[in-house]
Amino acid sequence: MKSDGEQRAGLLYGIGAYGMWGLVPLFWPLLKPSGAMEILAHRMVWSLAFVGIALLVLKRWGWVRELLRQPRKLGLIAVAATVITVNWGVYIWAVNSGHVVEASLGYFINPLVTIAMGVLLLKERLRPMQWAAVGTGFAAVLVLAIGYGQPPWISLTLAFSFATYGLVKKKVNIGGLESLAAETAIQFLPALGFLLWLGADGSATFGAHGAGHAALLAATGVVTAVPLVCFGAAAIRVPLSTLGLLQYLAPVFQFLLGVAYFHESMPPERWAGFALVWLALTCLTWDALRTARRTKAEAESLAAQPEARQAGPQSADELKISPSGVGGAGSGAEPRRHGPATALVRQRRRTRRRR
Repeated sequence: MKSDGEQRAGLLYGIGAYGMWGLVPLFWPLLKPSGAMEILAHRMVWSLAFVGIALLVLKRWGWVRELLRQPRKLGLIAVAATVITVNWGVYIWAVNSGHVVEASLGYFINPLVTIAMGVLLLKERLRPMQWAAVGTGFAAVLVLAIGYGQPPWISLTLAFSFATYGLVKKKVNIGGLESLAAETAIQFLPALGFLLWLGADGSATFGAHGAGHAALLAATGVVTAVPLVCFGAAAIRVPLSTLGLLQYLAPVFQFLLGVAYFHESMPPERWAGFALVWLALTCLTWDALRTARRTKAEAESLAAQPEARQAGPQSADELKISPSGVGGAGSGAEPRRHGPATALVRQRRRTRRRR
């Protein structure tokens, strides 16, 4: 159980992480006249430099040897590096091309895409409210496609690439800094090669527009890594339900910047599409909070049962409780019905009946 101080700190870290991700559209235009591909390459190169220094300071290098011994995990990290490259590149291009609102939509629908991928790829079963949210999100995309005259490909690319990235990261299961270091190590050589080619071609902007512009390009590593560090600090201090709510801060800030600061147009059909997306997210959030409360209540009820207390402190072994909830709730796991621990519980019940 985390203390109130730790939870408050975690909340501030989470707000900081998602707040920085939400305000980052203000940063990319500062790097013009650099193109999106050049900015992306600098982001890869300087991100590796930043996390490398951080890992040196923290003396966290033991994971490298272990990772090199696992080809499957290395392959997954290569996939993660590929999809996050697509995500970063499209996002930078979208912001600097005047599509901040459409980019924000991608991160609004990302939770819906993640749920849909869970059903299609992991064969997960959805609750009725989750189905309603996914259906409403699909309707929103149709409305926006009609309004745009074409599918909102920027939003869909960002949503699907980031959902895929999250799925792969779940399979890899290593820390945030370590994961970013491994991914940018894979990106480093192609990115550096591209920057060297630009320099040889005479079209590189690094150093050609003053020291301030060069420093901003180098700062892409800081802009990438600092929010991730804050997110990692938040993830170990606050419940996942809180993080799930905080994640909407980033697209909300992006949307507000797109409308109020960059003055992007919002015709009625676009407002209608966004309203449907927000309705879907409201349903999803309400269902998640209700399920979290129910799971917590069930856990507290089980812990309060006299038989659970008399069975000893190792009752989890007797019931074979899964990590996701009481008695495997939500995962399909069933209580173990055989074994010495269960027999002991039954014997105690028979003894109490005879008394």
